[in-house]
Amino acid sequence: MAAPTRAETGVARVRVPERSVRHDLRAVRIVMHRELIRFSRERMRMVSGLVQPVLWLLVMGTGLSNLTAAAGGAHGPVNLKTFIFPGVCAMSVMFTAMFSAGSIVWDREFGFLREMLVAPVSRAAIVVGKCVGGAVVATLQGVIILALAGLAGVPYDPLLLLEMLGLMFLGAFALTGFGVMIAARITTMQSFFAIMQMAMMPMMFLSGALYPLNGLPVWLSVLTRVNPLTYAVDPLRQAVFAHLDVSPALARTFNPGVTWNGWPVPVWLEIAIVAAMAFGLMGVAIWEFRRGD
Repeated sequence: MAAPTRAETGVARVRVPERSVRHDLRAVRIVMHRELIRFSRERMRMVSGLVQPVLWLLVMGTGLSNLTAAAGGAHGPVNLKTFIFPGVCAMSVMFTAMFSAGSIVWDREFGFLREMLVAPVSRAAIVVGKCVGGAVVATLQGVIILALAGLAGVPYDPLLLLEMLGLMFLGAFALTGFGVMIAARITTMQSFFAIMQMAMMPMMFLSGALYPLNGLPVWLSVLTRVNPLTYAVDPLRQAVFAHLDVSPALARTFNPGVTWNGWPVPVWLEIAIVAAMAFGLMGVAIWEFRRGD
Protein backbone atom coordinates (compact mmCIF):
# COMPACT_ATOMS: atom_id res chain seq x y z
CA MET A 1 0.00 0.00 0.00
CA ALA A 2 1.42 3.36 -1.04
CA ALA A 3 2.16 5.94 1.64
CA PRO A 4 -0.22 8.95 1.60
CA THR A 5 1.15 12.04 -0.03
CA ARG A 6 1.30 15.46 1.64
CA ALA A 7 -1.81 16.56 -0.27
CA GLU A 8 -3.74 13.49 0.88
CA THR A 9 -3.00 14.06 4.59
CA GLY A 10 -4.51 17.56 4.43
CA VAL A 11 -1.60 19.20 6.26
CA ALA A 12 -1.41 22.93 5.53
CA ARG A 13 1.97 24.59 5.50
CA VAL A 14 2.13 27.83 7.45
CA ARG A 15 4.93 30.25 6.70
CA VAL A 16 5.75 32.72 9.43
CA PRO A 17 7.29 35.88 8.01
CA GLU A 18 10.75 36.75 9.20
CA ARG A 19 11.09 39.61 11.64
CA SER A 20 12.17 42.88 10.14
CA VAL A 21 12.23 46.57 10.97
CA ARG A 22 9.26 47.09 8.64
CA HIS A 23 7.17 44.52 10.51
CA ASP A 24 8.16 46.01 13.88
CA LEU A 25 7.19 49.52 12.77
CA ARG A 26 3.87 48.15 11.56
CA ALA A 27 3.38 46.52 14.97
CA VAL A 28 4.11 49.84 16.70
CA ARG A 29 1.51 51.54 14.52
CA ILE A 30 -1.11 48.86 15.18
CA VAL A 31 -0.63 48.90 18.95
CA MET A 32 -0.75 52.70 19.00
CA HIS A 33 -3.88 52.69 16.82
CA ARG A 34 -5.52 50.23 19.19
CA GLU A 35 -4.84 52.55 22.13
CA LEU A 36 -6.46 55.45 20.28
CA ILE A 37 -9.52 53.37 19.38
CA ARG A 38 -9.90 52.20 22.97
CA PHE A 39 -9.63 55.76 24.27
CA SER A 40 -12.18 57.10 21.77
CA ARG A 41 -14.72 54.50 22.90
CA GLU A 42 -14.32 55.09 26.63
CA ARG A 43 -16.25 58.30 27.18
CA MET A 44 -16.28 57.94 30.97
CA ARG A 45 -12.50 57.61 30.97
CA MET A 46 -12.22 60.96 29.19
CA VAL A 47 -14.55 62.63 31.66
CA SER A 48 -12.96 61.09 34.77
CA GLY A 49 -9.50 62.09 33.57
CA LEU A 50 -10.60 65.72 33.38
CA VAL A 51 -12.54 66.04 36.62
CA GLN A 52 -9.64 66.22 39.05
CA PRO A 53 -7.44 68.68 37.05
CA VAL A 54 -10.40 70.96 36.40
CA LEU A 55 -11.29 70.92 40.09
CA TRP A 56 -7.73 71.89 41.00
CA LEU A 57 -7.76 74.74 38.49
CA LEU A 58 -11.24 76.21 38.84
CA VAL A 59 -12.14 75.38 42.44
CA MET A 60 -8.91 75.36 44.40
CA GLY A 61 -7.21 77.98 42.21
CA THR A 62 -10.15 80.37 42.45
CA GLY A 63 -10.63 79.82 46.17
CA LEU A 64 -7.00 80.39 47.08
CA SER A 65 -6.76 83.39 44.73
CA ASN A 66 -9.67 85.02 46.53
CA LEU A 67 -8.06 84.18 49.88
CA THR A 68 -4.72 85.77 48.99
CA ALA A 69 -6.46 88.82 47.50
CA ALA A 70 -8.52 89.31 50.65
CA ALA A 71 -5.31 89.11 52.70
CA GLY A 72 -3.71 91.85 50.65
CA GLY A 73 -1.75 89.49 48.44
CA ALA A 74 -2.99 90.53 45.02
CA HIS A 75 -0.20 90.25 42.45
CA GLY A 76 -1.42 92.13 39.41
CA PRO A 77 -1.64 89.97 36.28
CA VAL A 78 -0.59 86.80 38.13
CA ASN A 79 -2.85 84.82 40.43
CA LEU A 80 -2.76 81.30 41.78
CA LYS A 81 -4.76 79.98 38.84
CA THR A 82 -2.05 81.22 36.48
CA PHE A 83 0.59 79.67 38.68
CA ILE A 84 -0.99 76.22 38.99
CA PHE A 85 -2.11 76.00 35.34
CA PRO A 86 1.16 74.35 34.17
CA GLY A 87 0.92 71.95 37.10
CA VAL A 88 -2.65 71.09 36.19
CA CYS A 89 -1.54 70.36 32.62
CA ALA A 90 1.15 68.04 33.95
CA MET A 91 -1.28 66.32 36.30
CA SER A 92 -3.76 65.81 33.50
CA VAL A 93 -1.29 63.94 31.31
CA MET A 94 0.13 62.12 34.33
CA PHE A 95 -3.13 60.48 35.32
CA THR A 96 -4.08 59.62 31.74
CA ALA A 97 -0.63 58.32 30.80
CA MET A 98 -0.19 56.08 33.81
CA PHE A 99 -3.65 54.60 33.59
CA SER A 100 -3.18 54.02 29.85
CA ALA A 101 -0.48 51.57 30.85
CA GLY A 102 -3.12 49.69 32.83
CA SER A 103 -4.44 48.28 29.56
CA ILE A 104 -1.50 45.84 29.69
CA VAL A 105 -2.85 44.32 32.90
CA TRP A 106 -6.32 44.20 31.36
CA ASP A 107 -4.98 42.45 28.25
CA ARG A 108 -3.08 39.97 30.42
CA GLU A 109 -6.21 39.08 32.41
CA PHE A 110 -8.21 38.38 29.23
CA GLY A 111 -5.42 36.59 27.36
CA PHE A 112 -4.95 39.15 24.60
CA LEU A 113 -1.44 40.04 25.75
CA ARG A 114 -0.25 36.48 25.20
CA GLU A 115 -1.53 36.63 21.63
CA MET A 116 0.49 39.78 21.04
CA LEU A 117 3.61 38.31 22.62
CA VAL A 118 3.57 35.21 20.38
CA ALA A 119 3.16 37.32 17.23
CA PRO A 120 6.17 37.33 14.88
CA VAL A 121 7.25 40.81 15.95
CA SER A 122 9.73 42.08 18.46
CA ARG A 123 8.43 42.52 22.00
CA ALA A 124 10.19 45.87 21.97
CA ALA A 125 7.79 46.98 19.22
CA ILE A 126 4.83 46.16 21.47
CA VAL A 127 6.26 48.17 24.35
CA VAL A 128 7.13 51.12 22.09
CA GLY A 129 3.62 51.07 20.64
CA LYS A 130 2.13 51.08 24.14
CA CYS A 131 4.33 53.98 25.26
CA VAL A 132 3.76 56.09 22.17
CA GLY A 133 0.04 55.32 22.13
CA GLY A 134 -0.34 56.21 25.81
CA ALA A 135 1.60 59.44 25.31
CA VAL A 136 -0.58 60.45 22.36
CA VAL A 137 -3.77 59.68 24.30
CA ALA A 138 -2.56 61.67 27.32
CA THR A 139 -1.56 64.62 25.12
CA LEU A 140 -4.99 64.63 23.48
CA GLN A 141 -6.51 64.76 26.96
CA GLY A 142 -4.19 67.66 27.77
CA VAL A 143 -5.47 69.60 24.76
CA ILE A 144 -8.77 70.00 26.57
CA ILE A 145 -6.96 71.50 29.56
CA LEU A 146 -5.08 73.87 27.25
CA ALA A 147 -8.43 75.08 25.96
CA LEU A 148 -9.07 76.44 29.49
CA ALA A 149 -5.91 78.57 29.43
CA GLY A 150 -7.86 81.82 29.19
CA LEU A 151 -9.68 81.08 32.45
CA ALA A 152 -6.29 80.94 34.18
CA GLY A 153 -4.98 84.16 32.65
CA VAL A 154 -2.67 82.34 30.23
CA PRO A 155 -2.59 83.83 26.72
CA TYR A 156 -3.67 81.78 23.71
CA ASP A 157 -0.35 82.27 21.97
CA PRO A 158 0.11 79.65 19.20
CA LEU A 159 3.84 79.27 19.93
CA LEU A 160 3.14 78.84 23.65
CA LEU A 161 0.45 76.23 23.02
CA LEU A 162 2.70 74.26 20.64
CA GLU A 163 5.56 74.41 23.11
CA MET A 164 3.34 73.17 25.92
CA LEU A 165 1.96 70.37 23.75
CA GLY A 166 5.49 69.17 22.99
CA LEU A 167 6.48 69.28 26.67
CA MET A 168 3.28 67.50 27.66
CA PHE A 169 3.92 64.75 25.11
CA LEU A 170 7.46 64.22 26.42
CA GLY A 171 6.25 64.06 30.00
CA ALA A 172 3.41 61.72 29.06
CA PHE A 173 5.85 59.47 27.20
CA ALA A 174 8.04 59.18 30.30
CA LEU A 175 5.08 58.54 32.59
CA THR A 176 3.62 55.92 30.26
CA GLY A 177 6.99 54.18 30.23
CA PHE A 178 6.91 54.15 34.03
CA GLY A 179 3.40 52.71 34.02
CA VAL A 180 4.28 50.02 31.46
CA MET A 181 7.33 49.08 33.52
CA ILE A 182 5.14 48.61 36.59
CA ALA A 183 2.37 46.82 34.68
CA ALA A 184 4.81 44.31 33.18
CA ARG A 185 4.88 42.32 36.43
CA ILE A 186 1.36 42.89 37.78
CA THR A 187 -1.43 40.42 37.13
CA THR A 188 -4.54 42.14 38.52
CA MET A 189 -6.07 45.55 37.90
CA GLN A 190 -6.66 46.06 41.62
CA SER A 191 -2.95 45.75 42.38
CA PHE A 192 -2.01 48.02 39.49
CA PHE A 193 -4.35 50.85 40.50
CA ALA A 194 -3.24 50.56 44.13
CA ILE A 195 0.43 50.91 43.17
CA MET A 196 -0.28 53.73 40.72
CA GLN A 197 -2.24 55.65 43.32
CA MET A 198 0.56 55.16 45.83
CA ALA A 199 3.14 56.42 43.32
CA MET A 200 1.18 59.28 41.75
CA MET A 201 0.10 61.20 44.82
CA PRO A 202 3.61 61.79 46.24
CA MET A 203 4.94 62.61 42.77
CA MET A 204 2.18 65.15 42.24
CA PHE A 205 2.53 66.93 45.59
CA LEU A 206 6.34 66.94 45.46
CA SER A 207 6.61 68.30 41.92
CA GLY A 208 5.92 71.97 42.63
CA ALA A 209 2.72 71.75 40.62
CA LEU A 210 0.68 73.45 43.35
CA TYR A 211 3.22 75.56 45.22
CA PRO A 212 6.55 77.33 44.48
CA LEU A 213 9.77 75.42 45.09
CA ASN A 214 11.55 78.28 46.86
CA GLY A 215 11.59 78.80 50.62
CA LEU A 216 10.88 75.14 51.44
CA PRO A 217 12.39 73.26 54.38
CA VAL A 218 15.57 71.38 53.53
CA TRP A 219 14.02 67.91 53.73
CA LEU A 220 11.11 68.91 51.47
CA SER A 221 13.43 70.71 49.05
CA VAL A 222 15.51 67.54 48.68
CA LEU A 223 12.42 65.45 47.95
CA THR A 224 11.23 67.86 45.26
CA ARG A 225 14.64 67.80 43.56
CA VAL A 226 14.76 63.99 43.37
CA ASN A 227 11.16 63.78 42.09
CA PRO A 228 11.27 63.19 38.30
CA LEU A 229 7.92 64.93 37.79
CA THR A 230 9.48 68.20 39.02
CA TYR A 231 11.51 68.38 35.81
CA ALA A 232 8.37 67.90 33.71
CA VAL A 233 6.37 70.61 35.52
CA ASP A 234 9.01 73.35 35.64
CA PRO A 235 9.55 73.67 31.83
CA LEU A 236 5.80 74.10 31.42
CA ARG A 237 5.77 76.89 33.99
CA GLN A 238 8.84 78.51 32.45
CA ALA A 239 7.10 78.51 29.07
CA VAL A 240 3.96 80.14 30.51
CA PHE A 241 5.80 82.86 32.39
CA ALA A 242 7.94 83.64 29.36
CA HIS A 243 4.72 84.85 27.69
CA LEU A 244 3.49 86.92 30.66
CA ASP A 245 4.36 90.55 31.31
CA VAL A 246 5.37 90.39 34.97
CA SER A 247 7.96 92.16 37.07
CA PRO A 248 11.18 90.39 38.14
CA ALA A 249 9.90 90.30 41.73
CA LEU A 250 6.73 88.47 40.71
CA ALA A 251 8.72 86.10 38.51
CA ARG A 252 10.97 85.21 41.46
CA THR A 253 7.91 84.57 43.61
CA PHE A 254 5.81 82.52 41.21
CA ASN A 255 8.47 81.10 38.90
CA PRO A 256 11.62 80.45 40.94
CA GLY A 257 12.67 77.47 38.84
CA VAL A 258 14.63 74.45 40.04
CA THR A 259 18.01 74.88 41.68
CA TRP A 260 20.74 72.45 42.69
CA ASN A 261 22.60 73.83 45.68
CA GLY A 262 21.87 77.36 44.49
CA TRP A 263 22.61 76.67 40.81
CA PRO A 264 19.55 77.31 38.56
CA VAL A 265 18.91 74.27 36.39
CA PRO A 266 18.42 75.36 32.74
CA VAL A 267 15.27 74.28 30.93
CA TRP A 268 17.20 72.33 28.29
CA LEU A 269 18.75 70.18 31.02
CA GLU A 270 15.35 69.54 32.59
CA ILE A 271 14.01 68.44 29.20
CA ALA A 272 17.06 66.20 28.75
CA ILE A 273 16.44 64.63 32.16
CA VAL A 274 12.82 63.85 31.27
CA ALA A 275 13.85 62.43 27.87
CA ALA A 276 16.55 60.25 29.45
CA MET A 277 14.06 59.05 32.04
CA ALA A 278 11.52 58.26 29.30
CA PHE A 279 13.87 56.11 27.24
CA GLY A 280 15.40 54.54 30.34
CA LEU A 281 12.01 53.47 31.73
CA MET A 282 10.94 52.18 28.32
CA GLY A 283 14.18 50.21 28.11
CA VAL A 284 13.49 48.59 31.47
CA ALA A 285 9.95 47.76 30.35
CA ILE A 286 11.31 46.15 27.15
CA TRP A 287 13.75 44.09 29.21
CA GLU A 288 10.95 42.92 31.50
CA PHE A 289 8.80 41.86 28.55
CA ARG A 290 11.66 39.99 26.92
CA ARG A 291 12.42 37.96 30.02
CA GLY A 292 8.76 37.41 30.90
CA ASP A 293 6.38 34.73 29.70
